Amino acid sequence: MLEDPTLRLLLGVVAWSAGALLVGWLTGLVIGRIARRTNNRLLGLLHRRCHRPLVLVLLVSAVHTAIPDTGPVSAALRHAVLLALIAAAAWLVVRLVYVLEDVAFQWLGGHVAAGPRRRRARTQIDMLRRLTAVTVTILAMGTALMTVPSLRALGTSVLASAGVAGAIAGLASQTTLRNVAAGIELAMSNRLRVDDAVVVEGEWGWVEELTLTHVVIRLWDERRLMLPTTYFITTPFQNWTRTESRILGSVVLHLDPRAPVPELRAEARRIIEQSPLWDGRDWVLQVIDSTPWSMVVRTLASAADAPSSWDLRCEIRERLITFLREEHPDAFPGAPAARPWSARAGAADNERAGAFVIRPAERGG
Repeated sequence: MLEDPTLRLLLGVVAWSAGALLVGWLTGLVIGRIARRTNNRLLGLLHRRCHRPLVLVLLVSAVHTAIPDTGPVSAALRHAVLLALIAAAAWLVVRLVYVLEDVAFQWLGGHVAAGPRRRRARTQIDMLRRLTAVTVTILAMGTALMTVPSLRALGTSVLASAGVAGAIAGLASQTTLRNVAAGIELAMSNRLRVDDAVVVEGEWGWVEELTLTHVVIRLWDERRLMLPTTYFITTPFQNWTRTESRILGSVVLHLDPRAPVPELRAEARRIIEQSPLWDGRDWVLQVIDSTPWSMVVRTLASAADAPSSWDLRCEIRERLITFLREEHPDAFPGAPAARPWSARAGAADNERAGAFVIRPAERGG
């Protein structure tokens, strides 16, 4: 019964597969227990990221070994399993790159101060991981092509550096290539980083994701704005956290020229100094412009970051308006006391102001 070649092939594949699965299970069990007992983060990352691709590599290798190269059918099966082995090995290598990225991020969290340097490093590491994954995938494709005699020349060209660039150019459009080049430039030039606060297209938000082809901006209202990386190379934009997160916020009020500026300045100082959102550095209240009917008063106050600055501006604006409404209601342009000639002031106010008033009884005809 065991002399049947098909049966021997099946038994061999099952035996080798069972052995490979047993080895993979035992390896994962041992590494997992050691990682938990010793609290080893590296072993924990290896077990979480690489256990499945490792088991797949062992399984496919065992199947490839179990299939004898004795005929055209067996040869075709071995070739198909070899292609699967190349794909599984590429998956394992990519997962190892993810482990290195996680280790680098953990190191950054403990050794690099939070701020622009940390964001820049995270952005560059993430971009290098993406490039490495793409390179490994292309190398796996080239290796797979070289296993086919008729496609060996094509596989050799793909494996060459110039061939890799040519393969990418053949698979991607010109726009995609420009975006990829722009993404690499953004990651390496420190122009834009993950978690930067930016203003683009009239919207304010944070850089949530930076890839080779596009940038995801998380707007202040939780919407997501997706832009190609070429946008940040060719279009001016505001980066509020390029060197530091501290920012100056401004509050502009249009008031009547008779508004008491010294009292308003004293109230603004009291509001700012009492606010926990102020970082204790800078503040000022100035009259920055005037018109025949009003004056423009601007209050500047510094905050630790953009969200705090926004909340501080709202607080200052609300409390200053409340102060003026309660203590100096005539400080707003258009108030009756400020414009006695206005129609809303009424006939009595106009008479007291010296205006000529025609009553209904005095109208002719």
